[in-house]
Amino acid sequence: MDTVPDVLRGPAKGRPGDEPVVVFDDVHLAFDDKVILEGISFQVYPGFTKVFLGASGAGKSTILKLALGLLAPDSGRIWVHGVQIDRMSEQELLSVRDSTGMVFQEGALFDSLTVGENVGFKLYEETDMPLDQVRRRVEEVLGFVDLGEHVDKMPSELSGGQRRRVAIARAMAFKPRLLLYDEPTTGLDPMTALTVDAEIIKLRDLEGVTSVLVTHQLRDAFYIATNAATRTATGHAVSPAARPKVEEADFVMLRDGRIVFEGSADELRASTDPYLREFLS
Repeated sequence: MDTVPDVLRGPAKGRPGDEPVVVFDDVHLAFDDKVILEGISFQVYPGFTKVFLGASGAGKSTILKLALGLLAPDSGRIWVHGVQIDRMSEQELLSVRDSTGMVFQEGALFDSLTVGENVGFKLYEETDMPLDQVRRRVEEVLGFVDLGEHVDKMPSELSGGQRRRVAIARAMAFKPRLLLYDEPTTGLDPMTALTVDAEIIKLRDLEGVTSVLVTHQLRDAFYIATNAATRTATGHAVSPAARPKVEEADFVMLRDGRIVFEGSADELRASTDPYLREFLS
């Protein structure tokens, strides 16, 4: 088992001694003659969010597939949860995926199952957890995303935003340390999208979940990067609110499969690079 070399830990955006949850080291990928990713290197530390921006076809979603082991790079190395995954077999990857959740662009719920059955699906199918414990866990995570009263409804009875939040609850039901989000607010109106953004922030700040977010929605990206969630003294979650300096998120901008920017929200806004200025406009 190849652990992450110290030289690849990068300028630590994390607490002293933290092991990065995700590391890409000079990753290249092409399909035939089409270059998808070229020389991609970055680290994501525990409890932090890495937000990937870029035009369609820039390679954003491909990074999520590589992090899940659904694709293997042509060259370069990838670590997830401290183990190198780029040459693992499908069987070996199962243990890594047990600590990783994925939220798809459209939610991808099972229409024939209730909300509760959707959320508990992995626990029902892949664990020996007693049914009453599964039900308690399902109710717990649905309560976290403020959908506890919908446990016995069908997905067709929910709004688009509610279905996305159910997808987040399903991803967090088995307590992953890493969540990957692929365009989680695409197709939602701005106010509904904010309810999904709030859940992403709450998971990061209140549950310590590390996240990689792919989006082309600048409004959502900046909201997640510049807001934080807290708890009251009695333990109740407080909705995300802006604060002057948030260190738990930064941006990566992709262009034609290469990283052209990596830094904070303030650094991105202040950039004078013509491509970045055009994208942000």
